[in-house]
Amino acid sequence: MLKHILTSLTGGPVTETAPAPADPALAELAGKLDKAAKARLGRSLSIREVDAGSCNGCELEIHALNNPIYDLERFGIRFVASPRHADVLLVTGPVARNMREALVRSWDATPGPKWLVACGDCAVSGGLFAGGYACVGPVEEVLPVDLRIPGCPPRPADLLAGLLALLETSAAK
Repeated sequence: MLKHILTSLTGGPVTETAPAPADPALAELAGKLDKAAKARLGRSLSIREVDAGSCNGCELEIHALNNPIYDLERFGIRFVASPRHADVLLVTGPVARNMREALVRSWDATPGPKWLVACGDCAVSGGLFAGGYACVGPVEEVLPVDLRIPGCPPRPADLLAGLLALLETSAAK
């Protein structure tokens, strides 16, 4: 025990290695997303994340979009606290029976033009929880889904690419 204490006191701090400098491809992707949002909406993109019953793995990746590595705010893309201020509802997890009504109310409160994105395998297909007694099923069984981003959990770069594809395809319509 004494050896462990001395080692921890005399050694340096145990930290993770610093992240690599900003990835130029990532910055380009986020810049394209911001330009597409401004062309389609005339302003920046606002996202409301709704956890419909997930394990929180997807939320961790979504929250990573706001960390210093991805930093969506620098591109004007932001997460909002109310569906009344959102353009996109980003739904994670299979829809739990107790969250069905809340999800529908959030969708109804979101002003148009609006999109619904199912994020992660559970939101897309029900994942591990499909057929469970507490689950309604995937998001598309409750509301019409505009974009499905698979993955367990999807990487932040995949989320950015999916949102860009959503804006580009909706602008083409």
